[in-house]
Amino acid sequence: MLDRLPARRHHLNRMGDETHGETMRALSANLFALLLVCALASVFYVWSALENHLERHKRDFSVPGRGSFHQGPSEDLSAKTFRALLAVPAAQRHNSGARSEGQNLTNTSAFMGTRDYHVNGDDERSAQREGPVKLGSPVDDRIFWSDWLEDLLPVRFTEGYAEVWRNKARASPVVKLEPGCGRISNQLATFSDGTKACVRYGINADQVQGETLTYYLARLLGITNLPPLVLSHIGDSAQWAAVRTRINDLQWSDRAVVSLTEWISNLTGVVTPAPLRQESSGLHPALKWLENKTTAGLLELMQWSDLIVFDYLTANFDRLVSNLFSLQWDPHVMERDTNNLLKTPYGDLVFIDNEAGLVHGFRVLNMWEKYHHSVLSSVCVFRKRTTQRVAELHRQRDSRRRLLDLYRDSEPLSQELGFLSDEHAAVLQDRIDRLYKHILHCKGKYSQL
Repeated sequence: MLDRLPARRHHLNRMGDETHGETMRALSANLFALLLVCALASVFYVWSALENHLERHKRDFSVPGRGSFHQGPSEDLSAKTFRALLAVPAAQRHNSGARSEGQNLTNTSAFMGTRDYHVNGDDERSAQREGPVKLGSPVDDRIFWSDWLEDLLPVRFTEGYAEVWRNKARASPVVKLEPGCGRISNQLATFSDGTKACVRYGINADQVQGETLTYYLARLLGITNLPPLVLSHIGDSAQWAAVRTRINDLQWSDRAVVSLTEWISNLTGVVTPAPLRQESSGLHPALKWLENKTTAGLLELMQWSDLIVFDYLTANFDRLVSNLFSLQWDPHVMERDTNNLLKTPYGDLVFIDNEAGLVHGFRVLNMWEKYHHSVLSSVCVFRKRTTQRVAELHRQRDSRRRLLDLYRDSEPLSQELGFLSDEHAAVLQDRIDRLYKHILHCKGKYSQL
């Protein structure tokens, strides 16, 4: 018995060592798992903070000497995230043609505090807008906004004003670049006379090209809600000499063509109107809700009808369409400010950040088309002028030629930035034809009114 004790003790010691080893391995595994969770949490925290920081840049326009301008509640992060993930699809790396590299994007721009972009008579029109409707029905000829409403809506950016601004923006030296126009890649530029513009530089030429061509398509359609835009080459141009160090710090390519858009102050966010939300029947001439709207409310709806027509033609998914998509996980998204849409104190809508239109929008059209169709189907009241332009482009089937001629005649750097491919030009004409058929459908549907 006694001679077995050492063996038993050895056996027990070995069992204890194995148990201790297993315990240590378990503790090590748990510690590793804990460290992994902490690391992932840290990455998520940093990523979330970065996205929130980017959102604050987009939603709060920093204005030196004027503090920051807040446009409203922060937009839904999930919606912003899915748009960011779609920003550079794989297809974008192909069919890029001979366009120059890197440029972009986002936001607004303009002369600080000026209101010269309006026609005369703002004060008189504002007084007429605020009261109830006194001049008759808001709808004429079944599906068109009434002439008296058209007369109350001033042209926001007249062609004369836009031409003066573009010429000045091309010739004015840039003396300062700083954050303040949305994404980090964009900059708020200060000209030598103290006026400002948003400079858009991105990782993909499609975005600057899309925004630029969208601006000229708006001019072709007579839609005046987009701020003036010019292109500029940042290479050895004397215009950028004073900020060359800043450009180098930003690591901008000397070959890049950037866009500059007028910086507009004193803008606020815009919530999607009730008829255009998912629970409503749409904006149509038989809508009783129109009878209770003020003149100001009707004027805003008239601009919304232009916006929806315009975004359908350009396949811009980064405005109302993205909100419609986000309803899958955010039922209240329509109750918050609409992406890339702002409003002046006089009720005039300003369509900003149009880089998702045309080029990029056409590349990802299959992904978004059902949402574009749904949004367009919600509207059966149109502006006569816009409808006339659409009808003419449909009959003549020359949208590519007209857009290209206007673009080349107006923008000296048009050849360097490039134009729509033949495939995308055909997509644009097809969407014009589809829009025209939709207008005819609405006219037939409400023919008895």
